[in-house]
Amino acid sequence: MAKKTAAKPKEASGECKDPRCPVHGHVKTRGRVFEGIVASDKMAKSVTVKKERLYYYPKFNRYAKRFSTYKAHNPLCINARVGDFVRIAETRPLSKTKSFVVIEIIKKREDLS
Repeated sequence: MAKKTAAKPKEASGECKDPRCPVHGHVKTRGRVFEGIVASDKMAKSVTVKKERLYYYPKFNRYAKRFSTYKAHNPLCINARVGDFVRIAETRPLSKTKSFVVIEIIKKREDLS
């Protein structure tokens, strides 16, 4: 039985010379794949992705929303912006805090409203 691997990046529009791009560069994806909303794009070639999850409180028999944030590399050919719904995949550590890369934009910000 074959081992399940990370999602393959879709062919991105445009050409980029970024060596850390999963489509045009030499970075391979592996492990975990998440979907979330881009919370910040103020860093150079990087984004912060916010993932929502439900946390159960047994005492109150209720669920509460909790958020996890991940820093991911944002290649120039993908160029995700704040509010975009994106898919990120795990890769080798690209810096002290980045171990994910954006592999595709699922929905642009205009399409979400």
